[in-house]
Amino acid sequence: MPETLCFYMDDSGSRHLDRKPSDNPPLHDWFALGGVLIKESDLTAAQAAINAFRQRWLEMGEAPLHSVEVRNKTGGFRWLISVSAARHAEFILDMSELMKRLPIIVLACVINRPGYNARYKEVYGAERWALCRTAFTIAVERAAKFALAHDSRLRVFVERSDKKTERRLKGYYDDLRAAGPPFDASTSAKYQPLKAQSLADTLLEFDVKTKASRLMQIADIALWPACKGGYEPGNNAFAILRDTDKLLDAHCTEENGLRGIKYSCFDYSEKQPERQKPAEAGS
Repeated sequence: MPETLCFYMDDSGSRHLDRKPSDNPPLHDWFALGGVLIKESDLTAAQAAINAFRQRWLEMGEAPLHSVEVRNKTGGFRWLISVSAARHAEFILDMSELMKRLPIIVLACVINRPGYNARYKEVYGAERWALCRTAFTIAVERAAKFALAHDSRLRVFVERSDKKTERRLKGYYDDLRAAGPPFDASTSAKYQPLKAQSLADTLLEFDVKTKASRLMQIADIALWPACKGGYEPGNNAFAILRDTDKLLDAHCTEENGLRGIKYSCFDYSEKQPERQKPAEAGS
């Protein structure tokens, strides 16, 4: 029987096209959907490794791993405030080692909001696509292409949010299976997108998972560095994933036609901090 892959997808950043004016705008303003690909046959071993990590850090209690809370020492990770610098560093190192050991591949579509609006707002105005439509379609199509290249099928799991958002994502999934990617054929041809029939054959299931899911928590931990890497390739968390070949990019060649993390609209430079060009800039 063919292998089955699971794509655990989280989101990062505001999904709204236009942010409200703020005295403290974000240094890097993105919206992203993505997370981790894992073989279904590897799930039991991965969950055991995550549980072993949690047993080493009983201070976590039942709190799910959450990137924002870990980085800011809030919520279920307020206990990091009171530990020594050495203990904090030990925790971060152990979490990094866990990410390196897990049999996962990191994939995402990261959209630079200022660049997206600079490119499309004047032309399409309120009719421009929702950021989640672009991000979901690209990420899932690339995951499906990876699965197809390995004679596998794909289950897509998104994190529990609200019913409206979940229905919207399910609609994007159904559209992919029925009609293929909705992008302009002339401009997307260079990416060699899958046809509807290939997607229908490859996409096996869409479902929703809560943060209680161990792998959904890992998707959360993996997505933030994937986003940060588009602006700061030297970011330590991103470099760890890149240098241990955890990014889908490490599996992409001209011969297999696969594509890794998508950094969309990163060619917009006005009022953006200087940065190195990401591994794949583009539309």
